[in-house]
Amino acid sequence: MKDEVQKLDSQLPVYEAKPLKEHMRLALFPLHAGAIVAGSFALLAMILAAIGIYGVMAYSVGRRTHEIGIRMALGAHANDVWKMVLKQGVMITAIGMVSGLVGAIGLPGVVASMLNGVSATDPLTFPFITLLLSAVALAACYIPARRATKVDPVIAIRSL
Repeated sequence: MKDEVQKLDSQLPVYEAKPLKEHMRLALFPLHAGAIVAGSFALLAMILAAIGIYGVMAYSVGRRTHEIGIRMALGAHANDVWKMVLKQGVMITAIGMVSGLVGAIGLPGVVASMLNGVSATDPLTFPFITLLLSAVALAACYIPARRATKVDPVIAIRSL
């Protein structure tokens, strides 16, 4: 590249000839670092949310062991118990999703200054993140729901 510029104008000084991407790397470093930190915190928040939902559901199932045992002794199938526990988890998730979406849609100006090349109300982001977090929440509810179906009615009734 330096030779080509010299052919056009031999008096023109050429120094640090490198691609634009190389020149912009340092200028864009704070934005890239901020995006990595924000993404890391988002991943950590999602993991903590999954652990929290799992903990709430496991605690709820543990507290309702007697009720679940009585239901199963009276004829409830494991599928019915599974649906009951998952329904509770879906309700918690739905409340969280609605409040999160209201906050995200209602406060776009707060995050708009931190976004580069994406609008604060990106129409693809909201459904994707909602589906992702719903899947994570359902996965967190799965283990306590499965554990609830394994409750032995005789043991649950005897421990009253």
